[in-house]
Amino acid sequence: MAGLTHFDRKGDAHMVDVSDKPTTARVAVAEGCIRMRPETLDLIAEGRADKGDVLGVARLAGIMGAKKTSDLIPLCHPLPLTKVAIELTPDIDLPGIRIEATVRTTGQTGVEMEALTAVSTAALTLYDMVKAAEKSMEITGIRLKLKDGGKSGRYEAGR
Repeated sequence: MAGLTHFDRKGDAHMVDVSDKPTTARVAVAEGCIRMRPETLDLIAEGRADKGDVLGVARLAGIMGAKKTSDLIPLCHPLPLTKVAIELTPDIDLPGIRIEATVRTTGQTGVEMEALTAVSTAALTLYDMVKAAEKSMEITGIRLKLKDGGKSGRYEAGR
């Protein structure tokens, strides 16, 4: 299990001790999308969904998801997040909604999982809000786009 920090020498899962790591500025950006029929996208974009402001609720859900990551992912550290921003962009060419989450902290470990959780939670909320109109929506492409800070430095995903 060399190189996998969530496993000890015996191969047992454990929470990584970050107490000796320096406190640095950290940022992570994740992305994903939810594909849907054009008429479902129109329902969202025009504000005609029965449940109300679909994009506003999904944005709040993404923020809440980032804040609750350590409650959902067993070995994640609870972190003091300093920023969570969710961008939801309707895209007729998809068709669907493109989701991007930016998460920041100043701490001893990164916020990649918080950014990924934010995107996932926003996507699931979009699905929940309009599933009565379309059950065949597809959540796809969730990935880390960028991370910066800490010992491993900067990472940027290729296309």
